[in-house]
Amino acid sequence: MLTNAILPITFGALGMIAALLIYVNILKTPSGEGRVKEIADEIHLGAMVFMASEYKRLAIFCLICIIALYASLGADTAISFTLGALCSGTAGYIGMYSATKANVRTAVAANTKGAAAALNIAFFGGSIMGLTVASMGLLGIGTLYFFMGGTVHGIEAIEGFAMGGSSVALFSRVGGGIFTKSADVGADLVGKVEAGIPEDDPRNPAVIADNVGDNVGDVAGMGSDIFESYCGAMIASIALAASMSFENIARLGGNQAVLQFMPLALASLGLLCSLAGIFAVKLFSNKSADVALRFGTIGSAVIFIGGAYFLIQAMGGANGIWVAVLVGAIGGIVVGLVTEYYTGGAPVRKIAKDGETGPATVMISGLATGMQSVAIPALTIAAIIYCANAAAGLYGVGLAAVGMLSTVGITMAIDAYGPVADNAGGIAEMANMGKETREITDSLDEVGNSTAAIGKGFAISAAALAALALISAYIAKISNGDPDFVLAINDPMVLCGMFIGGIFPFLVSAMTMTAVGDAAFDMIVEVRRQFKEIPGLLEGTAKPDTARCVDIATRAALRKMILPGSMAVLAPVVIGFGLGPKALGGTLAGALVCCVMMALMMANAGGAWDNAKKYVEKGNLGGKGSDVHKAAVVGDTVGDPLKDTSGPAMNILINVMAIVSLVIAPLLV
Repeated sequence: MLTNAILPITFGALGMIAALLIYVNILKTPSGEGRVKEIADEIHLGAMVFMASEYKRLAIFCLICIIALYASLGADTAISFTLGALCSGTAGYIGMYSATKANVRTAVAANTKGAAAALNIAFFGGSIMGLTVASMGLLGIGTLYFFMGGTVHGIEAIEGFAMGGSSVALFSRVGGGIFTKSADVGADLVGKVEAGIPEDDPRNPAVIADNVGDNVGDVAGMGSDIFESYCGAMIASIALAASMSFENIARLGGNQAVLQFMPLALASLGLLCSLAGIFAVKLFSNKSADVALRFGTIGSAVIFIGGAYFLIQAMGGANGIWVAVLVGAIGGIVVGLVTEYYTGGAPVRKIAKDGETGPATVMISGLATGMQSVAIPALTIAAIIYCANAAAGLYGVGLAAVGMLSTVGITMAIDAYGPVADNAGGIAEMANMGKETREITDSLDEVGNSTAAIGKGFAISAAALAALALISAYIAKISNGDPDFVLAINDPMVLCGMFIGGIFPFLVSAMTMTAVGDAAFDMIVEVRRQFKEIPGLLEGTAKPDTARCVDIATRAALRKMILPGSMAVLAPVVIGFGLGPKALGGTLAGALVCCVMMALMMANAGGAWDNAKKYVEKGNLGGKGSDVHKAAVVGDTVGDPLKDTSGPAMNILINVMAIVSLVIAPLLV
């Protein structure tokens, strides 16, 4: 059965070849000249400099982890961790690099060829990120499974891959989030509110930093985020299959090797379905952007659900396995649609309307919307867990996460499309490409805001299921060494751990929001200084010092990402060895519930505030420059770090804590 592991390796390689071909085709399109090219080069260079600096610091952290893993768990786990970190970092880097090449070409296409051509370039720029995430995951895990998957020790070693990917993801997401939101907040508050100039105005020195941040935060950071959930779900399912009882093995098909390989087989199928979805977007690009993107996403999910049934039957798996995959895939769509409603439907218009009485009512309305939006996604996640467990046990919960994430190629493509379209709009504004071009890029960006909101809801629910699967694998591994191990809520150590676990989401949120606030303060001071001290800047006769703003955001992000990232990795080690495996199990349970609730609330509140501002900017309720607009900008400014820094950090926080606990579990027994 292990020889089948060559299939995910092959599909992973084909996915990377497809990404390369798409990138080559993007490069063939015009990239502009003069001021257009100059702006694009500034954005590209800023993103590259930040990523290089971030990865240097990440390399030091990873080296410390590799040494610790080698000393405690052996060379195989250390090798797996290294490969996981490299695959995650590579996926983020490739996605960010291609996005900074696609943004200017999207703007030029909007200016010369129209909306359909611009949509194609923006979407294909994002699809490189999606295909790279899926392909690197299959290549990495497939390779390790091929060489190590035949033994219990080998599967335990593979868990190091998820730890490596999660560690890089946490730092990338937090660092990129701090960068992008400090620049965004500074640009908006001084530019829009104080100076009264438009968004992406070339006179604003923070605009380039804001566009750089879209790439390092919303492309590279989001890619690493999805990568770790994608890989974590597969590895957790493999680990659960490896520790499954003979009774459960018989109930699910009778072949343990098949059950271990099943997650890789489903992910391979998902990559093919993602490619089909990407092709479908190309076919429907002459229609509206919304129709094309929605058809590609839902179409690939439907094809996957049907294909998964026949694949599972061909491999000899029980019908319960397909039911678990089915509820995971459907649940992901439900959470995405609910998120779309709260960040793009009636609640957004109510928040904008409340701006008529000032910023305070905008804040109250947005917070209420975020809190209310938690209910249906949380119930959906609970339903997925219940149905998947009933169909195939805890292994089914892991496969539900795999089912939700298998079409990550198209899901991540649509999510990364948003920042590319947003950047294109910024370049069009700064290069004075004209009103018609900006209208095209704005329409693409508007769809991108919805897809990004859907992507965040998808990422949260997928992270929750992946984390639960990892926690279940942790419990199974501890139970193998200690048959009496039980996580009972009336056990004082378990309850103590639950309260400790609930602390971490709040601490990390506080750290990341404070980091954005501090960096934004420095950014605001700098933008005000330049407006005041550079003669002719506001009149448009002088150039701003954009490099200074990029430097402020870079230094703040790199400095402030260390503590929350280190806390997530070290907390399970300290609690596990200090208080024991029961307290650690309780910690994971408490952190999981709090992380999911906070992530949903922050992402949806932030998205609703953002779109309320855009609703006003379309000319509603007084339009740009009105008091309602200024109130909406304040709401959006508060929502920015919630939806793009602290909220996304929750997904990775719980997965990092869970995978570190799973990796160190043999040392705790």
